[in-house]
Amino acid sequence: MKMKHLLTSLILALGITTSAQATENYAFDIKGQHAFIQFKVKHLGYSWLIGNFNTFNGSYSYDEAKPANNSVTVDIDVASIDSNHAERDKHLRSADFFDVAKFPKASFTSTSFENKGNGTAVLKGNFTLRGITKAIAFDVKQIGAGKDPWGGFRRGFEGTTTLHLSDYNMTKAGMLGPVAENVELFFSIEGVRQ
Repeated sequence: MKMKHLLTSLILALGITTSAQATENYAFDIKGQHAFIQFKVKHLGYSWLIGNFNTFNGSYSYDEAKPANNSVTVDIDVASIDSNHAERDKHLRSADFFDVAKFPKASFTSTSFENKGNGTAVLKGNFTLRGITKAIAFDVKQIGAGKDPWGGFRRGFEGTTTLHLSDYNMTKAGMLGPVAENVELFFSIEGVRQ
């Protein structure tokens, strides 16, 4: 009888442990740089200006069974902006645009994750840029998940949103034309399970 109770207790304990571990924690693969944050904005309406933020870090939690448990945090070094043109990047770092001397960091902290099925979701959260925090939403798609050749486990996502520069007091953006008000932000993140 004692053995039966022992087995029952063990099964219950394992069930609790498994349930508690259903949420997986991931760190962005910054070391291998399988993570990208890119933007594009129209220049005078004639072409796209495309760039990256080269330095950032973040982590996320993922629970396939309970998507409400999913969360993301990201910190961006705004001075790492790279539009493939040194003089333009210097201007973008100035007070006319990102004002990195006063506001060196941007950040995103999620507030909700709504599963839409077929690996898609809407990720909502608070984005802070130039000291101003606004609620934004990303359309997210899971790219894939599985073991890697080094004994780890990885999971990757991509997402897009549109930012409005006037929301962050970038009034000088008008010099690029009114179409520059809207900036398309794209991320592709591969996370390593911790």
